[in-house]
Amino acid sequence: MKAMLLREITPLAQNQTPLSFADIPEPKIGEGEVLLRVTRCGVCHTELDEIEGRTPPPHLPVVLGHQVVGTLESHSLLSGMQEHTLKGRPALQKGQRVGMAWIASACGKCNYCKSSRENLCAEFKATGRDINGGYAEYMKVRADFVHPIPDSISDSEAAPLLCAGAVGYRALKLCNLQDGQSLGLMGFGGSNHIVLKTAKHKFPNSPILVFSRNPSEREFAFSLGAVWAGAIDQSPPEGLDAIIDTTPVWGPVSEALKFLSPGGRLVINAIRKEESDKEVLLKLDYPSQLWMEKEIKSVANVTRADVREFLQLAAETNIKPEFQEYELKDANQALLEMKQGKIRGAKVLRIN
Repeated sequence: MKAMLLREITPLAQNQTPLSFADIPEPKIGEGEVLLRVTRCGVCHTELDEIEGRTPPPHLPVVLGHQVVGTLESHSLLSGMQEHTLKGRPALQKGQRVGMAWIASACGKCNYCKSSRENLCAEFKATGRDINGGYAEYMKVRADFVHPIPDSISDSEAAPLLCAGAVGYRALKLCNLQDGQSLGLMGFGGSNHIVLKTAKHKFPNSPILVFSRNPSEREFAFSLGAVWAGAIDQSPPEGLDAIIDTTPVWGPVSEALKFLSPGGRLVINAIRKEESDKEVLLKLDYPSQLWMEKEIKSVANVTRADVREFLQLAAETNIKPEFQEYELKDANQALLEMKQGKIRGAKVLRIN
């Protein structure tokens, strides 16, 4: 089968084609697994972190991609798996459209898994890092970690919803926002543009303000209903009750804390921050940035419930991402454009 393969950790500044277009064997499924014929795979900033070495190291060589939509080609019985892994598992049929998100598996036994926090499990495995992902024609995954795709959502629309949408949904829940309270979005790429659409539905009376370094992204935010949009370091017209930061660097964290109202919460939705400006975080001014019971909360991964709840919400309320499509062989181009900040919505690879 055709796949885009990452063979080594490398900075994109030195190597603008980190993935090689290769023929690799089609995966063989084992007990409790399904084989997906991949049709679409979203391109996520986490892939840049994997390529450049900011995440826990993947098992190289690896096929990246964790916003995967495909059709179920075959599956095996789950007779050898423990009962807890079957709870909530949808019935699966050959030809069914399903998706695979960042969470590829968790142990199901630890206190985190038993308390609906499988995203924190020490044995958490990530799609496209710990197992081969969706930058390929086929992939195998655990049957109890796939998600049926609602009929009203196309393959290309569904792919970004599986991570950018689902993790944004989790970030929005962690804001503890009440309708009418103000929400800031720091960075406006694949995830936060979906968060804006989701927030407008869940909190119709809440003003949404957007911070972005890119003027075209600020115009994009206005077109989706933001009441204000400015540069990352530009002071908003009012204090904010919550801010979701999706940027890859530390500087916006410092700025966001200045803009929070007393008792406000900053939710950082990023798997890693780049190291180049880490000293910014070490120079926080306590009175202006942390006092008055301001909070910082990180988002770690997603649970299966996050993904399934959000897909259902998106189907019911017609929340759909803006996206650009690329052929599988052009994955390097999509990643490079993301690195260069050329983002309007999400990026999706068209595979089968």
